[in-house]
Amino acid sequence: MNINWYPGHMKKASDSVQKNLKLVDIVFELLDSRIPISSQNPQINNIVGNKPRVVILNKSDLSDQPTIRKWIEYFKEQGIKAIPVNAVSGRGIKDIINEANEQMKEKMERLKKKGIKNKPIRAMIVGIPNVGKSTLINSLAGKKSARTGNKPGVTKGNQWIKLRGNLELLDTPGILWPKFEDQKVGMHLAFTGAIRDEIMDIETLALRLVERLLKIAPEMLVERYDVNIEDLPALEVLNNIAEKRGCIIKGGEIDYTRVAHIILDEFRRGIIGSVSLESPDDI
Repeated sequence: MNINWYPGHMKKASDSVQKNLKLVDIVFELLDSRIPISSQNPQINNIVGNKPRVVILNKSDLSDQPTIRKWIEYFKEQGIKAIPVNAVSGRGIKDIINEANEQMKEKMERLKKKGIKNKPIRAMIVGIPNVGKSTLINSLAGKKSARTGNKPGVTKGNQWIKLRGNLELLDTPGILWPKFEDQKVGMHLAFTGAIRDEIMDIETLALRLVERLLKIAPEMLVERYDVNIEDLPALEVLNNIAEKRGCIIKGGEIDYTRVAHIILDEFRRGIIGSVSLESPDDI
């Protein structure tokens, strides 16, 4: 499955992030906790530079918890605080706010000594599209995001959103990289829905996901679909799931499109189980 996807607006977004960095105090890097490496822009260190950064491991409820703890330690070794978050439920949101205030504590103290009080901490979220940015913003704002509009000295068109904890967020689009050097990265992004199914061969994608789950979480396939997987290739397992779910068309043929949608949807929603597709042990 060949994936090479980099629309022009993504490059503009990346350029916009670099241009707007000077307007913010701290960067929130949003990753999918199931695939922290695949969902991380490999250019992020160059883009952000020495700007204070917090890694947000979103969709943590869909991930294997011991593996998330390994990722937290992995980023800690790089000097970066990583916070597991469920943006839908709001779990971990307070930790983000507290960490931003902690990292900006010295700067705020210096401003107070200069007579500048209650200056909001300005932040920016960067990350690839479709990893839950809008949901995260609404959770950080405590409501449907309320933009504060343009401010003096800010490039026309920049929107600031008031957050809890004396934070303001510069609303910028997500970013992606020019091409996938590693096809496994593209596959992981497709599994989790970061790449739209409309540009994918969805039947092959579901088959590849079954192959992956047979390696890392076979018991979840058995429990969810009540199928035999012993010594069977992925295609046979996929066929068994299709039969169990009634994905059969006229003439007794397998409806591969239908069963593919079922498997991908249930994986993405965590119905199959909490699965981490990547671990620091793999690096």
